[in-house]
Amino acid sequence: MAIVWWHWLVLGLLLIALELAASGGFYIIFFGIAAVVISLMAALGAETPVWAELALFSVMSVGSLLLFRGPLMRWLNVDGAGADVDSLVGETGVVQQDIAPHDIGRVELRGSSWRARNNTATLLPAGRRVTVVRVDRLMLIVEAEGAPS
Repeated sequence: MAIVWWHWLVLGLLLIALELAASGGFYIIFFGIAAVVISLMAALGAETPVWAELALFSVMSVGSLLLFRGPLMRWLNVDGAGADVDSLVGETGVVQQDIAPHDIGRVELRGSSWRARNNTATLLPAGRRVTVVRVDRLMLIVEAEGAPS
């Protein structure tokens, strides 16, 4: 049984469409691209036995997955765990309850309530606007807005 070029093309396009629909982290797309490449080779007249096409498909799929997935994820900044939390530095929040000096309380920021540590030696009263100066895991380190750093 031979696998004709358009079988590879359909398989490749289905795998690429599945990757785009699933948005699962760029695993399947490499298999789809490999199938499209084999389709192009077959359409251009490369005469290879089925076992060779399957072996080439496997090597190209796994090889490109191992070589290109990491750089692709970094380039698209998909693996940037914690990147959103770090973007909170410099933003302004509102104290929800009095926070004693160097103590922990709650601050509202971007519509959510966050644990926050008062990074100053003065009381931060409820309703006071504060600036996020650092993020430690999921805790905001805050100072009064406009306070010298």
